[in-house]
Amino acid sequence: MAEELKPLRIGELVVRPPVVLAALAGYTDLAYRTVCRELGAPFCSTEMMLDRQLLLPGKLRRRLVRIGQDDHPIAGQIIGSDPGTMAAAAAELCRSGFDVIDVNLACPARKVLRRRRGGYLLRVPELALRIIQAVVAAADRPVTVKLRTGFDAAGGETAFWRIAEGAFEAGVAALCVHARTVEQRYTGRADWGFLARVKAHFATGCIIGSGDVDGPAKVVEMVRRTGADGVAIARAAIGNPWIFRQLEDYLAGRPPRRPDLAEQRRVLERHYALTVQLYGPRRGSNRMRKFGIKYAKLHPAPKKVRAAFVNVTHPGQWQRVLETFYDG
Repeated sequence: MAEELKPLRIGELVVRPPVVLAALAGYTDLAYRTVCRELGAPFCSTEMMLDRQLLLPGKLRRRLVRIGQDDHPIAGQIIGSDPGTMAAAAAELCRSGFDVIDVNLACPARKVLRRRRGGYLLRVPELALRIIQAVVAAADRPVTVKLRTGFDAAGGETAFWRIAEGAFEAGVAALCVHARTVEQRYTGRADWGFLARVKAHFATGCIIGSGDVDGPAKVVEMVRRTGADGVAIARAAIGNPWIFRQLEDYLAGRPPRRPDLAEQRRVLERHYALTVQLYGPRRGSNRMRKFGIKYAKLHPAPKKVRAAFVNVTHPGQWQRVLETFYDG
């Protein structure tokens, strides 16, 4: 039986189906976004980008802001702790052609928290709001904000509601809410009941849900159970770019197709070529190792393939793994 979901609307952007490839540090670079686009991803986010890096000339900045011809619509996600620097970074992303500016107030990585960025800002909501206001003022396109339910269970939800209310008052186009606290990181079940309360409270605001979406059925389930306007697909997309095509199958009433070995090899080779083009052969091979480990979970012999990818250090070894395990 076919399912129908309303499109996601972020400002004037219309996204069908209403799913977003979430910003994933170390993963959603131009190469992987291209692979996901080719397999049906309708909207993508960049890796998390430090505001100061976007204001410095050099190879890193050029790589971070590089957008492919077909890489639209695209959100550029920025992280920082100073309103002025975040505003300048947002303006730079606007000049670079990004369609949406996304403010990260959710990252739970310890090194990010130590530098008082990302999820740390749920402990200082007034600073978080000054950042949001500065970014909205500097950007000439939609601004979205990534949040979690709070910093920890002891702190409760007060900061979330203060920031969420203030963000919409400042003019943001959407909130993406990961339904865990910062302290939880990615452990325990995501609180979809919280997402439902958020959407009920902001009935006319755009809410994108995140957390525990591990397949196409969960996309539909989250929308049905919470009322969310859209769904962010995060860790489930790492090593499984087919998840977007599988969602299309599911919505059309077809069994989601699992890629056979020939299809897996084709996409692995495509991803590898794009990564080498972006980083060069040596660095590209090293970067693809972590992707290979994730792709291995779809192979009939995942443990053997994972172990083989772990040992890849140069292009020849990468090719040998494909010839050994993906020649079927």
